[in-house]
Amino acid sequence: MFMDSDGFLITEMESIARRTRGKLVEMSHVARTPHLGSSLSCVDILVAAYWGFLKTDPQNPGDPNRDRLILSKGHAATSLYVTLAYRGFFSLELLETYAQSGARLAEHPIYGSVPGVEVTSGSLGHGLSLGLGIALAGRLQGYGYRVFVVMSDGECNEGSVWEAAQFAPIHHLDNIAVIVDYNKWQATGRSNEVMALSPLKQKWEAFGWSTHEMDGHDLSSLVEVLRNVPDGTGKPVAVVAHTVKGKGISFMEDDNNWHYRFPNADEVQKAKWELGLL
Repeated sequence: MFMDSDGFLITEMESIARRTRGKLVEMSHVARTPHLGSSLSCVDILVAAYWGFLKTDPQNPGDPNRDRLILSKGHAATSLYVTLAYRGFFSLELLETYAQSGARLAEHPIYGSVPGVEVTSGSLGHGLSLGLGIALAGRLQGYGYRVFVVMSDGECNEGSVWEAAQFAPIHHLDNIAVIVDYNKWQATGRSNEVMALSPLKQKWEAFGWSTHEMDGHDLSSLVEVLRNVPDGTGKPVAVVAHTVKGKGISFMEDDNNWHYRFPNADEVQKAKWELGLL
């Protein structure tokens, strides 16, 4: 599914993003699970992917030629689950079982648990390497699929990320793209204070990637760039997507307390009111 010329789909996607955020807040409250702020920051990236540029069919999730999306920042699993459910990969009712004992929807994604979860993730620094292996396998086997890896900015502290970043250009893997959810926070503080992360765009460029920098909540820009992977340069693509942790809910935005907190009932109602869902 792609954006049409009059922008109608973008309006639809914005509505889906608001509903997704409301559901994330509700699920965090019911399950009493953390990482809500991290989940909210990447919602627009995932909505842009599943409604704007991924070539995938919810009715045939095992199609060998489907595009793959890897949520390397697996602590934001709820954002992936809700997106997949709204896109039709599995029933909305299954979301009500999130984080329950023995449930299929764990706090971090597990490969094979539900359709659409491509890898087990959550141990940061692994997703890009997995994505490169899948991208290389696709090329060797003659498939035309693409691989998109959604990473956190704090994840870029990992040395394994930069080893993988060196691997992709030398093998001309132009069928892979990285989207860094650059929300400026990680568990213990500001990302650029914990490690010397900035300038992030220039780092990816120096490693040989075709690099873009944009507002990670701008659905049009995300779709415009990522629907055109490969981009004709012969290089892998990296998007540094500037986002806001807790995006969409005023009392959560840019507040790192929501890395670990879960909302109470009153906060759920306030969040849904702000999102226009009440």
